[in-house]
Amino acid sequence: MKKILRKSLLYKSDVEYADFCLNHVEGCSHGCKFPCYAMQMAKRYGRIKNYFDWCKPKLVENALELLDKEIPRYKDKIKFVHLCFMTDPFMYDYKEIQDMSLKIIKRLNKDQIRCTVLTKGIYPKKLIDKKTYGVNNEYGITLVSLDDKFKEKFEPYSASYKRRINALKELHKKGLKTWVSIEPYPTPNIVKQELLTILNSISFVDKIVFGKLNYNVIASHYNGNKEFYNSCAKLIKKFCSKKGIQYHIKYGTEREDNIKTVKIFK
Repeated sequence: MKKILRKSLLYKSDVEYADFCLNHVEGCSHGCKFPCYAMQMAKRYGRIKNYFDWCKPKLVENALELLDKEIPRYKDKIKFVHLCFMTDPFMYDYKEIQDMSLKIIKRLNKDQIRCTVLTKGIYPKKLIDKKTYGVNNEYGITLVSLDDKFKEKFEPYSASYKRRINALKELHKKGLKTWVSIEPYPTPNIVKQELLTILNSISFVDKIVFGKLNYNVIASHYNGNKEFYNSCAKLIKKFCSKKGIQYHIKYGTEREDNIKTVKIFK
């Protein structure tokens, strides 16, 4: 795969449930078509030409060198580092990206910096090694459906939903912290499904993030869009309260003041 160099890596995130973040890959082979916000931004700023260019990821080969320089600079300000918002750290079938992600997690943990990780790929069993990787990291998957036809259309080259869940469950069984991002959740005119069924499939996790589908004309034109997401948010809260799971409803998913009324991650 192609390699690129960057001048910086760590940055303070504006995402409401994040702290610092890094993106050590440009592009993503999963080719999501919700549409993908990260791809839209990359295209707007001229980093890619089109969808096909985006689907050919480029690895930041000097990522570890940048961390060696930046960790001392930011260490006292960092609560945790998120991998990743603008790419996927465990991109399906990309061993080079997986290997770099493992090295990055290990390097951050070496300085007692915990990581939160999110993927549509498969977590390697190496993460179970608590002597190599910190015990306080949080490993998550994105899961917005269990419908394979939906995945083929909107997340064509990502790992199967079943394999994502099973890999996450293995980490959970070994005592690691796990979470799920149910975002961007589609409206019924895109796919008919039961949110409770999805929740039951990941009832073992420690945290759940829920957010609506943005930038999609079909979803925005769904009659009852606001009421739909309000009802979904209520179901998430009820389910998580019953199971003892932490949750976060993304701002703007339900009513305007939801940021003050949900249970935020500890």
